[in-house]
Amino acid sequence: MAYVSTSAALSEPEYEMVKHIIDIKDLEELSLAECSIYNVPHNLRKVKQEAYTPQLISIGPIHLGEQELQPMQQHKKRYFHFFWERLSSTNQQSMKNYKLYLENKEQEIRKCYAEKFPNISKEKFVETILLDAVFIMELLLRNSSWKSDTSKHEHDYVQSKSFRWKHSDDYILTQAWLSKSITRDLILLENQIPFFVLMNLYETVVSEDDKKPEHDSFLDLALEYFAFYDTQRSSSLETKLVLDKNQSKKYFYVSGILGDVGKKKHSDKSMRNNNPREKFQFHGPKHFTDLIRFFYLPADLGKSGCSHSFPRTVTKLTESGVSFEKVVGRRLLDITFEKKPFLSNFLCLGCLPSFSCLNHFKARLRIPQLKVDHTTECVLRNLIALEQCQYQEQPYICNYVSLVDSLIHTQVDVDFLVEREVIVHEMGSDKEVAMLVNGLCKHVVVNSNCYHEIINELNKHYQNIWNRTMAALWLVYFRDAWRASSTLVGIAFLVYTAFNFVRLAKVLFY
Repeated sequence: MAYVSTSAALSEPEYEMVKHIIDIKDLEELSLAECSIYNVPHNLRKVKQEAYTPQLISIGPIHLGEQELQPMQQHKKRYFHFFWERLSSTNQQSMKNYKLYLENKEQEIRKCYAEKFPNISKEKFVETILLDAVFIMELLLRNSSWKSDTSKHEHDYVQSKSFRWKHSDDYILTQAWLSKSITRDLILLENQIPFFVLMNLYETVVSEDDKKPEHDSFLDLALEYFAFYDTQRSSSLETKLVLDKNQSKKYFYVSGILGDVGKKKHSDKSMRNNNPREKFQFHGPKHFTDLIRFFYLPADLGKSGCSHSFPRTVTKLTESGVSFEKVVGRRLLDITFEKKPFLSNFLCLGCLPSFSCLNHFKARLRIPQLKVDHTTECVLRNLIALEQCQYQEQPYICNYVSLVDSLIHTQVDVDFLVEREVIVHEMGSDKEVAMLVNGLCKHVVVNSNCYHEIINELNKHYQNIWNRTMAALWLVYFRDAWRASSTLVGIAFLVYTAFNFVRLAKVLFY
């Protein structure tokens, strides 16, 4: 921890003015350049405290020692024992070297936290990080084995060259509620340890027998464990491409690790494919919360800008002819507004969705499907808190939530999006979804918006009177195939009647 003396921080005249109210000998130097793990800002926490607070397990020093989290300490120690049993004599020595590594990196690890924990000694701090890192590693390794072992219900034992354990004896994995709750706690912003600590443990201590061929690095193991939160089911390589576009520190390779480990490995698969996309350098996540954020970011979000306006609600935009469509195969934040300059003036002609050629007549807001369950609010709130502290210039999750909040004001808006399958949810009612979304942006401050062009285009479209007129025509006469067919029959009958009237007039007058 860096300190500066009072005389260095304040000049003598300054110190004379305030010496009666300064009761510390040294002033702590504040440096947030290396911080990545933060206490959630008070104004966000007071809105919904339970969304940021671990329910079962503490990871790292922020919630260390809290009484309600003590029962899981025994499971941590049990997992530490299991992990030690995995290790051969060589790896056990590597484990001892890993503890020395943590002792040498203690100050660097402390700098990753915005709070410096002066009351936690070096020995206690190192032991905490060691225990938590080993618990996470053992949990992820067991989870990987649990998912891949299709015969786990037929055979009790899982065997490797160095380790033998029963699936049925694993209290965490066999209890679905417990496993899901721990996974939820592991993504909380305040419940993190630096990612490079786990990377080093995986690379230097975990034996090759316990590593799967598809796990080139610890990142692959983490992606497999947190796949539940990857709602778009993106590929591992795609996630790494996004990491490359959006991060700025601690890099490693798709084909291996290059960083604190000090060595680089190449997988046989990447060597066989010789794919140039797998050879570039990319930047790793700072921790698990940071990793979850990248599940939602597309490779290119475009240029951010300032936007002082908000889009109209779903109901209003529908009345101006905007068509809301679910998109498959895109990241959650990859929203687009597609509109042909001339053809979209005839919105009523796009009433038949079965004909793809008629999409050119539509103004289409294409949104990846948002899946809402009882963990969604917790995930989004922690990602928002991370961006408020770490990514002030890249508040992409905040921008997304703000856009969805602007589109949804009432239960009617949610009902429309649910009907279009843009939103699917497990909540009790559409009203609950509306209340959830409307509460996410409270006290959130952003300086830029990656959707400013889409918002401007939507507002421009809504303000065009011709678009609202054509939309009204579409809503009344062409809203679905039955109305459209009835309207076309009516028009044909009207034309036929007019034609017969002209024929009759000619007979009478000529």
